[in-house]
Amino acid sequence: MSTLKIVLWIYGILMLGGGVMGYVKAQSKPSLIMGIISGILIFVGVYLLGSNIKAGMMLVTTVSSLLTIVFLMRLLKTHAFMPAGMLLLLSAGVLIFCISQFQNIKL
Repeated sequence: MSTLKIVLWIYGILMLGGGVMGYVKAQSKPSLIMGIISGILIFVGVYLLGSNIKAGMMLVTTVSSLLTIVFLMRLLKTHAFMPAGMLLLLSAGVLIFCISQFQNIKL
């Protein structure tokens, strides 16, 4: 399995887990719903990497871009590093990684 797929699997698991944790700790249904949706979209992107690499990369890059924006807005609103700041760093890191991987892919 490629490094890209491993990173994205971990990212998807963390987004799913984060949504569940947000629900368990704060009874936040939006966290649960968005965690599930973003995790599934990331997993679909990883699946697409096997058959349509351009579509897979576009999907995971888009999801990580949107999550970076969402977590930046939450951090600016709450000024609390946990969980918004940590998830912002994670999402921005994955976004940068995906963009760097685009350069290595022959589309």
